[in-house]
Amino acid sequence: MDIFLTAFDDIPDPRADNARHDLGELLVIALVAVLCGATSCAGMAMFGRAKECLFRDFLKLKHAIPSHDTFSTVFRMIDPKALDAAFGQVLAEVAALLREGDVIAIDGKALRGARGKGESARTRMMVSAYAARLRLTLASRAADNGAELDAALEVLGLLALKGKVVTADALHCNRRTVAAINARGGDWCLALRANQDSLLSDARACFGAVKETHPVARQEEAGHGRQETRTAMVVSAKGLAEHHEFPWLKGFGRIEASREADGRTTSETRFFALSWLPTPAVFMARVRAHWAIENALHWQLDVSFREDAARNRKDNGPANIAVLRRRALDVARSDTSKASLSMKLQRAGWDDAFLRSILNGLAAA
Repeated sequence: MDIFLTAFDDIPDPRADNARHDLGELLVIALVAVLCGATSCAGMAMFGRAKECLFRDFLKLKHAIPSHDTFSTVFRMIDPKALDAAFGQVLAEVAALLREGDVIAIDGKALRGARGKGESARTRMMVSAYAARLRLTLASRAADNGAELDAALEVLGLLALKGKVVTADALHCNRRTVAAINARGGDWCLALRANQDSLLSDARACFGAVKETHPVARQEEAGHGRQETRTAMVVSAKGLAEHHEFPWLKGFGRIEASREADGRTTSETRFFALSWLPTPAVFMARVRAHWAIENALHWQLDVSFREDAARNRKDNGPANIAVLRRRALDVARSDTSKASLSMKLQRAGWDDAFLRSILNGLAAA
């Protein structure tokens, strides 16, 4: 656990000098508790008391396990950015395994249980940068009251993007975002919709002018009672970057998708703005990789960590505990044994030896 304690030393402690519990030790207990299923500060304190003998093997615990009020107070006060950065230090060696062409997906997720009475579901959000192939959260930022775009720009500013492809939904298809990605040497594949109506109109016109021999990529999948077909095409956007003041716009991508299930067929056409001209097959792969942030991160946070049901609401509490959930997921995924994620989380709570193997394995990575 030294790797965590060392990283947590860099987090400024906002408490008074006479605070009884060591901040790093408190955060270690909280992380392990969340990893093993705790969903609240009360759960952290209860888990800590139940596993006090385990924690005393690597923590000093001069004043025993903190109370739930202490956990709550600390998470309301500490800076979520500093907490996320500390985890970034711990996972830096894993993040260094990113390869040329890897997808970094950007997306926000509402903390639905964190909203107060009368507030919308998007009042509190977390925006994450997710390494699709590694299934690792690279950075996350809180976005309150609709500030998702600003939070995404802050996240992008933390990352080394050279040789990587940033993917995002249509909210992020704008000049500020592409300028931020360009400045850090990355490429981008951004969903294009009516919020960029003029650009979308020109994209449709470009595809309308292609010849029948234009290269395409086709993909078919069958399973779960449905048949899906996707066709991808890429065209040049020559001259349109200057016309739309959209720096480094090189091309447009289009995916035509159809799904047949229960005797019904539905279809959809999606357009994308591109900073380079990949082959249709590469373009389709990058678009498909983006969905890892939904399936491997957001869905797991709700199913395995019950994020939508979390009721933390005050001050920095929702953002800090959201950071813990994302990083606990990263820690669980560092284990390579064969079992579903949900089973690993349950086993970590039941089996101290297995829990130690997960934590020690991360330190040895």
